Amino acid sequence: MANKLLKKTERHQRLLKEINNNPFITDEELAEILQVSIPTVRLDRMELAIPEVRKRTKEMAAHFFGESQSLEQKEIVGEVIEIDSGKRGLSILETDQTMCLAKCDIIRGHVIFALANTLANAVVNFPVALTGRAEVNYLRTVRAGERLIAKAKVLEKKGHRFLIEVVVRSKEEIVCTGNFVIYGMNLDTANYLKLLKDVE
Repeated sequence: MANKLLKKTERHQRLLKEINNNPFITDEELAEILQVSIPTVRLDRMELAIPEVRKRTKEMAAHFFGESQSLEQKEIVGEVIEIDSGKRGLSILETDQTMCLAKCDIIRGHVIFALANTLANAVVNFPVALTGRAEVNYLRTVRAGERLIAKAKVLEKKGHRFLIEVVVRSKEEIVCTGNFVIYGMNLDTANYLKLLKDVE
């Protein structure tokens, strides 16, 4: 309750601190922390020239992180925030009712799989990436409105073959894990044909 007594300048300082600590924080979460309304948070952001969370994370990605060689943005489910080519990656998916099963507000499994799988492909530092194998575990249902954060990490690389672990969270709770075998290749046909012979 003490936060209600914060002066505007103090509130602005706290808002900046929270965003610096977590660039993915939403206006709703900021409003709860600062004990103010969501419109107040939006006005504060405007005064401080801080964009809303989606634009903020896109701008951060453009300035500080690389881009996927293997996939274009339109081919990736969710929004890629970080790509450290050949090593790791991070993406976010804002779920909504269009991703749900017809009779309830539960997000379809293939949507979560696509978030994890496309991020695994995006991390591979080759012009083209193909999924050779996937082992995915769903730990709980996800409902419309949850924000999913997927983190990918290359566990092993042997030539064109990558073993990539992806963990999908909603807030701090893990909702899905997956291990993907991804094969990277160049664009010429010879490499493509050779790769097909090597796929397990």
